[in-house]
Amino acid sequence: MFRGRHDHTIDKKGRLSIPAGYRNEILRRSEHPPILTNYKNYLALYPYEDWQVIEQNLMAKSKLQPDVQAYTRFVISGSDECPIDSQGRILVPPALREHAQLQSKVTIAGVLDCIEIWDTKIFETTKLETMSRLEEIQLSVDSSPTS
Repeated sequence: MFRGRHDHTIDKKGRLSIPAGYRNEILRRSEHPPILTNYKNYLALYPYEDWQVIEQNLMAKSKLQPDVQAYTRFVISGSDECPIDSQGRILVPPALREHAQLQSKVTIAGVLDCIEIWDTKIFETTKLETMSRLEEIQLSVDSSPTS
């Protein structure tokens, strides 16, 4: 599992250092490179096997539903293998850097099964929005069924 938050920088070439604890967990869980994909306004880095589960779940959904098609197209076409180099970095492709508006300051957040990569300003804005609704969100989470 991934947890915690780290502030880092991404260089002009798109190289981003993955915190050692996260890196060790990714390497422990798979011999394959992790998968990086886009979500609404951030990126998510998954250990390879966890990513395979996501792909299998999407393949099991009805391809006749336009929302399933759109979501699958967005997430899968936005994904890429991102090997970790000998210095503990990944190379974030230009299209993904542009999507998440990654310029220099980056927040890396461990969120259970994945690592989220955010532009720090966007992360802070989103965090403030969450905090303003935290009680409402917590009630919703507490009352939702577990599967």
